[in-house]
Amino acid sequence: MIEQYVLDLQEIDETQVAVVGGKAAHLGGLSRIEGIRVPAGFCVTTAAFRRIMAEAPSIDDRLGRLSRLDPDDREAIRTLSAEIRRTVEEVAVPGDLAAAITRALAGLGERAACAVRSSATAEDMPTASFAGQQDTYLNVVGPAAILRHVSRCWASLFTERAVTYRLRNGFDHRTVRMAVVVQRMVFPDAAGILFTADPVTGDRKVATVDAGFGLGEALVSGLVTPDVFEVRDGEVVAGAIAVKQRAVHALPAGGTREVAIDPRRREQPALTDAQVVRLVRLGRLIEAHFGRPQDIEWCLAGDDFHIVQSRPITTLFPVPAARDRENHVYLSVGHQQMMTDPMKPLGLSMWQLTAMAPMHEAGGRLFVDATRHLASPAGRAGFLEMVGRTDPLSRDALQTLLDRGDFVPALPDGGPGAPPVGGAPAPIATDPAIVTELIERSRASVAALRRDIRTKTGPALFDFLLEAFQEHKRVLGDPLNMQAIMAGMEATWWLNDHLQEWLGEKNAADTLTLSAPGNVTSEMGLALLDVADAIRPHPEVVAFLQGVEDDGFLDELPKFAGGTEARDAIEAYLDRYGMRCVGEIDITRPRWRERPATLVPVILDNVRNFEPGAAGRRFEQGRREAEEKERDVLSRLRALPDGERKADETKRMIDRVRTFIGYREYPKYGIVSRYFVYKQALLEEAGRLVRAGVLSEREDAFYLTFQELHDVARTGRVDDRLIRRRKDEFRSYQALTAPRVLTSDGEVVTGAYRRDDVPSGALIGLPVSAGTVEGRARVILDMARADLEPGDILVTAHTDPSWTPLFVAVAGLVTEVGGSMTHGAVIAREYGLPAVVSVVDATRLIPDGQRIRVHGGDGYVEILLD
Repeated sequence: MIEQYVLDLQEIDETQVAVVGGKAAHLGGLSRIEGIRVPAGFCVTTAAFRRIMAEAPSIDDRLGRLSRLDPDDREAIRTLSAEIRRTVEEVAVPGDLAAAITRALAGLGERAACAVRSSATAEDMPTASFAGQQDTYLNVVGPAAILRHVSRCWASLFTERAVTYRLRNGFDHRTVRMAVVVQRMVFPDAAGILFTADPVTGDRKVATVDAGFGLGEALVSGLVTPDVFEVRDGEVVAGAIAVKQRAVHALPAGGTREVAIDPRRREQPALTDAQVVRLVRLGRLIEAHFGRPQDIEWCLAGDDFHIVQSRPITTLFPVPAARDRENHVYLSVGHQQMMTDPMKPLGLSMWQLTAMAPMHEAGGRLFVDATRHLASPAGRAGFLEMVGRTDPLSRDALQTLLDRGDFVPALPDGGPGAPPVGGAPAPIATDPAIVTELIERSRASVAALRRDIRTKTGPALFDFLLEAFQEHKRVLGDPLNMQAIMAGMEATWWLNDHLQEWLGEKNAADTLTLSAPGNVTSEMGLALLDVADAIRPHPEVVAFLQGVEDDGFLDELPKFAGGTEARDAIEAYLDRYGMRCVGEIDITRPRWRERPATLVPVILDNVRNFEPGAAGRRFEQGRREAEEKERDVLSRLRALPDGERKADETKRMIDRVRTFIGYREYPKYGIVSRYFVYKQALLEEAGRLVRAGVLSEREDAFYLTFQELHDVARTGRVDDRLIRRRKDEFRSYQALTAPRVLTSDGEVVTGAYRRDDVPSGALIGLPVSAGTVEGRARVILDMARADLEPGDILVTAHTDPSWTPLFVAVAGLVTEVGGSMTHGAVIAREYGLPAVVSVVDATRLIPDGQRIRVHGGDGYVEILLD
């Protein structure tokens, strides 16, 4: 096979990324769009790069070392990448390759001024743009200079920024190739960037244009502030004209220079409104061709627009697929479930199949369509109140959208409206026996599931699971279940509202719910203190656990004095709680039973920070404080006018909240118990498919939906390309921030706290557990890396029940997501931890180790100066 070292842009299309790289492939595609002008040029293919790399001394060894570097080790990356660049640049371009480039250059005009642009194979991809990671050289004149700059482009594959980007995004340096585009220069009057979707809000119907005089390099490099235009529906709807002091112009002999702009032109727009609209029209043609919003570099010469680059905008959050063209408002499920990380396809589809409401997928996250609830005047207020109790910023974002009045359709009063949220309101339960009955029903259902699933395999397993999902939803949707959940929540709200009105006391229920009985999540945290008690007396076991790195440690424990007791204690804990894990709504996440080493750092913290019997003492202390608070409240109420009635009503509500609030956590425990049974069966099936040669590894099943995996089990065939694409997509989704509210136009709508009653510089959030505490912030994003000392304040993105074992060791809690009745808030109150949740960017704005003060009753966090 004869290698092609040079291809004309007219010979290239988007299918040839492996040969010409992302930039050239897109330019080839652009050149085929009617009405789009692309400067003439050619591409030096990746075959030329491979030949150069083959002649570079010791390059394989250096690339291997590069792949092993930590992406945060900037000094090592800087040193080794510079060494590789020098090596590549020093390789002489072979004569036949140089001749091929020179011949292609003659077609443009041997002394033509050219732009020489890097075009890597991992560039301008839908999931990773690599924007600005490799080099571009403008106004290069003559064959010798072109060849020299082609070598520089090859070497730029190993710039420090490009290497770091690949390390962080999981790209193998040895599999990425570099091509080089050589194009005739355009000497523009104006140049800039067109985004066919608003890069800030994500709105797909708004295009933004950045424009400046001269070459676009002035904008890209940040030399000048551009004019900025917004276009919607063919009209300029906003514009900001900058004072443009400088521009970059081409030199006659090659190269570029900065020049001062004539003072009379500095405040003139670089484009007229008509030109802006025409440019956006061209952008829409390009967007339609590539099938997704584009980041486009353009030049204006005379009155002609030339397109010199187009790449996908990879920072936009995807939009859920809709079956119609109507406006839709989507509400994040993750912010309600305290898990905003992306989920793998199997996890997404399993949650959709077992959820009580229809859910839509986008960006690896799930959303519910809130449009009809918002459109109904009758149901809107109740829906907003419900959302606000889960996440106040989501409520404010929805209200912001409603207040604009330009997106949500309004159903007439008396119209069909939205369906009731979750059905008709549940009656409030009063019989304590309901809790015991519901727990027994759930346990019996899970036990039956474990028994019946054992014999199922192949397609029969999937048929069985579809029936099991219906039982799953029946248990969850049991009217008694909703009554018991609402009984505790309504009693909490009643106590807070009435005791503030009657006694002027805020958040009184926080103390009244301390150590409430029957809370399976708070019991889980205390039970790990009991595990520490079993381990603490055995120094050899403690020393061994300090070096544990893998999950086989339980089998090793009996080798040490006291190890059998330690193993039995951990095993008993896993028997009860081993189905839990961080992000547990995603069935693909590893459970504690699968990775018990996750718990070891927490156990060791408990061994170090607590005395024996801490669990019992802590629970008893909370119970006494709640009793004392009850006596105090009732005594003060009786002293009021009509005090006996108020005290009697309050006593009934206190009894109700202590009876039912613990059950608030049990349905989730039941769900994840069933999920672990489902997962074990599906992993066994995936193992069978691996042994049959259908799947490469068991975890490949996680990148298929439930139905797709069902089809694989039935047919014995799988699309490996689909699995590879899903892995790439999942990796890209991890870099995206899940929006609380998203419209069908792609607009991310953010909420805000509208308060002026907090100190300057304080971080505002939602008060969920009263009290004020000062201490060292420990910013922890991975529970397995927890390292806590007494008095520390846990700062994290979100907490689901699996984080509860950390709560026993901290003095306060700050999270980025949460509401008054979400898991973290409920457990914080039961443990008596001051807590503020829904603090935007808390893990970024609060440095690890910083002293902070948490005002759990007033909802803000102060960063304390030393």
